[in-house]
Amino acid sequence: MKLVTYDDGKVGVLREEEIAQIHDARIRTMRDLFALGDEGMEIARRAYEDERTMTPLERVKLRAPIVPKKFFHTAGNFREHEEESKNVDWSHAIAPWINFFQNVDAIVGHDEPVIYPEHLTEELDYELELAVVLKKDGKWFSAEEAMDYVGGYVIFNDITARDIQRGEMKSGVFSFCKAIDTFCPLGPWIVTPDEITDPHDLAMQLRVNGEVRQESHSSRMSVTIPEILSNFSGLTYSAGDVLSTGTVSGVAGFKSPEERARLYLKPGDVMEAEIEGIGVLRNPVVSWLDAHGTPPPPRVRPWGDA
Repeated sequence: MKLVTYDDGKVGVLREEEIAQIHDARIRTMRDLFALGDEGMEIARRAYEDERTMTPLERVKLRAPIVPKKFFHTAGNFREHEEESKNVDWSHAIAPWINFFQNVDAIVGHDEPVIYPEHLTEELDYELELAVVLKKDGKWFSAEEAMDYVGGYVIFNDITARDIQRGEMKSGVFSFCKAIDTFCPLGPWIVTPDEITDPHDLAMQLRVNGEVRQESHSSRMSVTIPEILSNFSGLTYSAGDVLSTGTVSGVAGFKSPEERARLYLKPGDVMEAEIEGIGVLRNPVVSWLDAHGTPPPPRVRPWGDA
C-alpha cells in the first residue's frame, strides 16, 4: 500500500490515481495509524478496498506523509559518498555510523517549496536518500530482528547548506546545516514493505531541472538497513519514527570548484528525487522574498568564513 497525508491532514491510501480516506476517530495523523500496529494496517487495507470513499489524486494537495516523533538521521552509509567527500578539504572525514536527529519542524511534502535562506548560505545542495518508517516501538534488537520493525519506505531529500556544514565540521558534528526550515522534503507517500521486495535492490536518481545529478542503487550501501536499524535501536524507536540511510554520490558540494558554482541550487530550480518502487518527490526552490514577501534578514555567518 501507499499511505498518504493530504489536504488539511487527512490520512488515506493511494490506489492507482485515487485516494481512499481512512475514517477512524483514532487516526488523526499518520503516526496514529502506525501506533495502532497491525490493526492500523488492517484499517488502511479496508479503506483501500472501499471504492465509495475515493478522491482523484489530482484534486488533492499532498502533504509530508508523516511527521515523526523522532527523525534518526544517519550518514556515511554509502561509501561512494564518502569517497567523493575526499574531493574537499574538510577537517573531518564522513565516517560510517554517523547519527544525529533531524529537526522535524523542517519537514515539507511533495511539491512544497524549499526556501532559500540567502542570509545564511550561498551553497545550497541536495542529497537523495531512502528513509525507513518504523512500524512499532523498539529498543535493543538485533539485525536479524530488524525487518520486523519496518513499516514502510519513503523518499528523503536531505537539503544541506555546505558552507555552514564546513564550519560545523571543524568540531566533527553537523546538524544546523541540514535542519533549517523546509530543508527536509519527505514523500510523496509511504510504501509498505509488501510492495518493496528488497529495499537493497532499488534504483535511485535525483534530477534538477531534468538534469541527472545523482544516480545510484540501494545495493551500494556498505552497511545494510537491518544493521543500521539495530545499531541505533538503543536510542529507542517509537511507532512512526523515521530513519534515513544516507545519500549517494553526485552532490554538488563535492564537485570541482567550477562545477559547484553551476550545480548548487538556486531559486527557480526544481528537484525530482526518485526511488524505484516508491515514486518521485518533487520540490521547487524559491527565494526568501518569493516565500515571505519581504527581503531576507541581514546576513548571518554564525561559523565565520568557513
